[in-house]
Amino acid sequence: MSTSPADAAALDRKHKLVIFASSLGTVFEWYDFYIYGTLAVFFGKLFFPPGNETAGFLASLALFGVGFSVRPFGALVFGRIGDLVGRKYTFLVTILVMGLSTALVGVLPTYEKIGFLAPVILVILRLAQGLALGGEYGGAATYVAEHAPAGKRGAFTSWIQTTATLGFFLSLAVILGLRMLMSPENFAAWGWRIPFLVSVLLLGVSVYIRLKLEESPVFAEMKTQGKTSKAPLTESFGQWSNARVVLRAIFGATAGQGVVWYAGQFYALFFLSSTLKVDYVNSYLLVAIALAIGTPLFVFFGRLSDRIGRKKIMLTGCLLAVLTYLPIFHALTRNANPALAAAMERAPVVLHTADYRPTLELAVDALGDAAHKIFLPGKTVTTDTDKARNFLNAHGVPFTLAPVRPEAAIVLEVGGVTVRGFDAKAYEAALAPAGYPKAADPAAINKPMVVLLLAVLMLYVAMVYGPIAAFLVELFPTRIRYTSMSLPYHIGNGWFGGFLPLIAASIVVFTGDIYAGLWYPIGIAAMSFVVGCFLLPETKDNDISK
Repeated sequence: MSTSPADAAALDRKHKLVIFASSLGTVFEWYDFYIYGTLAVFFGKLFFPPGNETAGFLASLALFGVGFSVRPFGALVFGRIGDLVGRKYTFLVTILVMGLSTALVGVLPTYEKIGFLAPVILVILRLAQGLALGGEYGGAATYVAEHAPAGKRGAFTSWIQTTATLGFFLSLAVILGLRMLMSPENFAAWGWRIPFLVSVLLLGVSVYIRLKLEESPVFAEMKTQGKTSKAPLTESFGQWSNARVVLRAIFGATAGQGVVWYAGQFYALFFLSSTLKVDYVNSYLLVAIALAIGTPLFVFFGRLSDRIGRKKIMLTGCLLAVLTYLPIFHALTRNANPALAAAMERAPVVLHTADYRPTLELAVDALGDAAHKIFLPGKTVTTDTDKARNFLNAHGVPFTLAPVRPEAAIVLEVGGVTVRGFDAKAYEAALAPAGYPKAADPAAINKPMVVLLLAVLMLYVAMVYGPIAAFLVELFPTRIRYTSMSLPYHIGNGWFGGFLPLIAASIVVFTGDIYAGLWYPIGIAAMSFVVGCFLLPETKDNDISK
């Protein structure tokens, strides 16, 4: 039976509403989630015990990761409900939980007012955010894919893939606008609360639009026929035939996609602002421009995957990240803070210590050191190595750890100058001629080149992320799709990707090497490339109505 022009137009309007409503709500949820991450630098001072700013900052990054750690559990809880009850009402609930928990952060008293209750309540709200987001993405992606015509699932779901970046972009825009309108003192005192409170307005808009949606036609038909799963968790993970596919999806696709996403966007912003000391206005603007350039690429690669397949595009993105991350971040240093790059080349700082170990052991020790500072924040450092490391990190001076020298247990070497033991004044005197800058000079930033480098990182993000929603939807049967696709997505993005800022920052702080943290995303992306090449199927021609 042929479709009349009027029916075709109505179908097109319906599809547009489905994509717009699902994407808009998800943009707002990602906005809620990322304003915390963007403002993490303030949380170490406000919600954690005073006295150690490095420990407070790492604790705030750890708490950012906590929201990601529970996302797989949110995927299980809400995925099961979505496969039993339906897609529409499930991700309506998730956005309510997300919006309310975010708004409450905006009115939460600080550590100064209520002591340890402040971080405890903040943890609870972050857990609620993570659980809600764990149920949101799978519902939105499944809902859109099940409305998409055959041959257009990559194009349709790619709009969902833009939402995380758009939410990140929106959070940067709101925070930058406020910081430019307010004095630094007022923003640090109370202005940081406004972005959280704004989420109440976004929540109202999202709920209103989503109430207009109907249930997914594929799920509705299956429910009418009585073919829905009675035990989606058991079918998804209790049966090896499907559990094996879940494991392949995690290690061959979503883990690599997760680290490439966070390295290319969130960690790039962290690297510019915290490591290279670029002022917040330039950091936010440069990243925002790159996000604006890169966002259309999600749709481009989603559409391209409908023609040539999902797998080869995603794995190519992982491989490019493995091969080029180190030269790209070195180039960012040269173009964003040329004075720092020149000082590192002219007068490299080497810390000779008995605590030196091979690079891999140092990376493991870095994670233990971060956990120590997070869970025992009141305990002070006592060794000269710790004091020297903290001094160099506090002054923004990159360094290299090296084996102990015979003349002393700890020796600082700056170019041709050496200092035995730890002495803060002697360290300052040795570093002064080296010319290590306290901050990047805004006038010296090669902005076009920095934007180009950030846009290349965004290209990789779009390659791994644009097709993955369609890929995951096509990988699993309808009756357990919500549950099955949500878990690998949120383990890859929540655990492998979400903890990237903490892991990478901890490695950098501990080793002194500003590029050492990149080995984490490089290693995970390499793993996904290898596993994906041999164990992942191509899915673009799969029938998702079964």
